[in-house]
Amino acid sequence: MTSTTPVLRGYLSDNAAGASPEILAAVSDASSGPAAPYGNDALSVEVAEQFSAVFETAVEVFPVSTGSAANALGLASLTPPWGSILAHTDAHIGSDEAGAPEFFTNGAKIVHLGGVHSKIDPDLLRAGVERKRGDVHSVQPSVVSITQATEAGSVYTLDELRELADIAHGAGLRVHMDGARFANALVALDTTPAEMTWRLGVDVLSFGATKNGAMTADAIVSFDPSLTEELAYRHKRGGQLTSKMRFQNAQLGAYLTDDVWLRNARHANAMAARMRDGLREILGVEVLGDTRANILFCRFPADLVTALREAGYGFYGNRWETDVVRLVTSFVHSAEDIDDFLAAGRRFTAHAL
Repeated sequence: MTSTTPVLRGYLSDNAAGASPEILAAVSDASSGPAAPYGNDALSVEVAEQFSAVFETAVEVFPVSTGSAANALGLASLTPPWGSILAHTDAHIGSDEAGAPEFFTNGAKIVHLGGVHSKIDPDLLRAGVERKRGDVHSVQPSVVSITQATEAGSVYTLDELRELADIAHGAGLRVHMDGARFANALVALDTTPAEMTWRLGVDVLSFGATKNGAMTADAIVSFDPSLTEELAYRHKRGGQLTSKMRFQNAQLGAYLTDDVWLRNARHANAMAARMRDGLREILGVEVLGDTRANILFCRFPADLVTALREAGYGFYGNRWETDVVRLVTSFVHSAEDIDDFLAAGRRFTAHAL
């Protein structure tokens, strides 16, 4: 019998969570009267200034409806069609965006690099930035894309990020950061947005908000003024310059106000840590990787996967390798939710014995 348990009991993705009350209220407030379209309203101007204050430097902000749009358009501003985008094998841009970066860059090639815990290995990057440089028969290394936090839930340290950025810039490449879970990484490192981006060499950031409390809003944040005009045209041509931009900016503004974004991320990370520590005590479960954010990869006995799903819990399994599952926590999960899931796992393993 198919379970009708609400997805709140599940751990498929932080995309399954709803929106923060503050963000819903801000959207409602933005609908209280007419406003200039296409981001020319007063609220949109205020939010742009808010981003500059948060990042401690003047930035250009282009709201978008999806993280894939942020990645594809941001990367398109950083590479020619004959260029290559160097990224980890696990990067979202290569495995989960249906070729959008290649499409919007008009053909640039994603070149995959290895590294443990879904982090780019610096030595592989050093080789990658020099591969076939100047060879007209090959794509030319143009940009490095770094996912922070990674698809595995690991987090680059500031020193690791700086090393990769230095390698890239030293070879004349630009640096893009896929920050779909930017806030989760930020609070895990207990650092500032400036320290994790432009101060160590990031040129363009895909700023994620949807996974962490927003409804339909992410953003491209550019730290390079020379990219402003190109990004503006790509933003429009990519169908992301919405006529009622104030509703996206209302979400982004509320997200940053009173540290809603940081509060949500801290909670999601704490729930993942609670889950991780509890799973380590369940017989037959192996916690994989180096989780610092809100994503866990584990190896579960096949019978445990079946039992938990029959109990109404949702999560991805066997997508990466046999018996490997992914659990994602969000700002809506409570400690009780986590404890109930762990108790269900313990009950099954005790019964199995």
